[in-house]
Amino acid sequence: MAFFVFNSASKMVSSPLVILGFILICVTLHCNSLAEAKANPRPNIVLILTDDLDVSIGGMVRSTSMHACYCSYHFAQHLPTILVISSVMKFVASPLCCPSRASILTGKYPHNHHVVNNTLEGNCSSTAWQKTQEPETFSAFLQKHGTYQTFFAGKYLNEYGSKKAGGVEHVPLGWDHWFALESNSKYYNYTLSVNGRAQRHGQNYSEDYLTDVLANISIDFLENKSNRRPFFMMVSTPAPHSPWTAAPQYESSFPNVKAPRDPNFNIHGKDKHWLIRQAKTPMTNSSVEFLDNAYRKRWRTLLSVDDLVEKVVRKLEVSGELSNTYIIFTSDNGYHTGQFSLPMDKRQLYEFDIRVPLLVRGPYIKPNQTSPLLIANVDLGPTILDIAGYNVNETQMDGMSFLPIMTGKGNSSTWRSDVLVEYEGEGSNISDPACPLLGPGVSECFPDCVCEDSYNNTYVFVEVYNLTADPFQLSNIAKSIDQEVLEKMNHRLMMLQSCSGRSCRTPGVYDSQFRFDPQLMFSSLVPHRNKRRQMLK
Repeated sequence: MAFFVFNSASKMVSSPLVILGFILICVTLHCNSLAEAKANPRPNIVLILTDDLDVSIGGMVRSTSMHACYCSYHFAQHLPTILVISSVMKFVASPLCCPSRASILTGKYPHNHHVVNNTLEGNCSSTAWQKTQEPETFSAFLQKHGTYQTFFAGKYLNEYGSKKAGGVEHVPLGWDHWFALESNSKYYNYTLSVNGRAQRHGQNYSEDYLTDVLANISIDFLENKSNRRPFFMMVSTPAPHSPWTAAPQYESSFPNVKAPRDPNFNIHGKDKHWLIRQAKTPMTNSSVEFLDNAYRKRWRTLLSVDDLVEKVVRKLEVSGELSNTYIIFTSDNGYHTGQFSLPMDKRQLYEFDIRVPLLVRGPYIKPNQTSPLLIANVDLGPTILDIAGYNVNETQMDGMSFLPIMTGKGNSSTWRSDVLVEYEGEGSNISDPACPLLGPGVSECFPDCVCEDSYNNTYVFVEVYNLTADPFQLSNIAKSIDQEVLEKMNHRLMMLQSCSGRSCRTPGVYDSQFRFDPQLMFSSLVPHRNKRRQMLK
């Protein structure tokens, strides 16, 4: 189990299982005609979710060599009257696809939705997930109340479509229109579940390139949906996840772009936890060349996401629905390319893997707003329900609606002061034949035996960073922190990692009478966890 806490009230806080810092979050939004919005009290909602789009190492930085952007360029530049983009970000509850997506859908931290990694054994789209958590997603809530028509297209959860969990015939509760990708991100040669029926695609660009297919399906929905009911639409693109296959017209874009050479690029994390310290510094030339090439390819895939966003927004504009539609653009987790000599992946509890873009526009939202309040992906579900007019307190969600923040009605005294990030690791308790000296359990290993993960990746260590003075997290200052502060933050961490619902939203409470019960953190029903306990006995 891994846990991470942010505190927005102090510059330096810590606990034995966390890395902490002082962070500001900015949200840039656009104001629309209030008169038009009042004509329909139930606004439409569009959620566009990218895959592995970071914000800390160039995810929101426009290329200086070409007129394009790593984030959704059309969202900002081709539609300048819709919103203005600046540094916008939020934090994820887990730096990995399936746990993070589960948090988006349920509004819960991983210790409550029990998805711990990307495997079926880790509860990723398992039958247990389907029975216990899918009925509690925000989409199920929208569909249950019957007001909204719901649409999904793209990547759902990494193990969706597995034969052991119902195959593509399984359509989760909450979706009237279902176009879900079987398994993990791909661009060609994939299968979609079209309302429970398999639709296979090959490698013909005009018919099969997934990002464009999702755009076309979305436009078809907007053209054929009922106009008597508001709609919720979620479009989940494969980009910029590997294998980073660009559309033909973008294959030569960004020829000179390289991964950012920030101060934490290709340096040894000597004061970090063991997975960071095992990275080889300096990286081999082949690793640097590989990550630079991957960085360019990631940018190229996002140009098609730009096209998708432009098509959707233009369609809403033409139909006259844009003024009464909230559009949310974000990602499931961040990504790193060379930071602390880790070639590329996510899964780490540092800024580059846990901070992601958050762009929102909609009725009653003024432009160019900034806020010091901490927003997490567990807040997306509550916010969507709040926009739709439903009471979040009637759900079991851990997150909070940030709609009041966007509309200028937020109260900082009642907002959270910290965010919990959890991850448990992925792999098995055996040695990698290619890297036997690293011992059992390592996974996601590169040819030079730099491994990004481990089955026991529990992050039991103390790291403290002052992000105001040290934004690249170069210096772990844990040993200089007052012991009393460490103890209080550890106590706060214990509270958060067993919180549920409203108890997760209380800002900065330190209860000296609180007693931590580790059995509350994860369900004993998750199979791989029982096996792991047996292995560690």
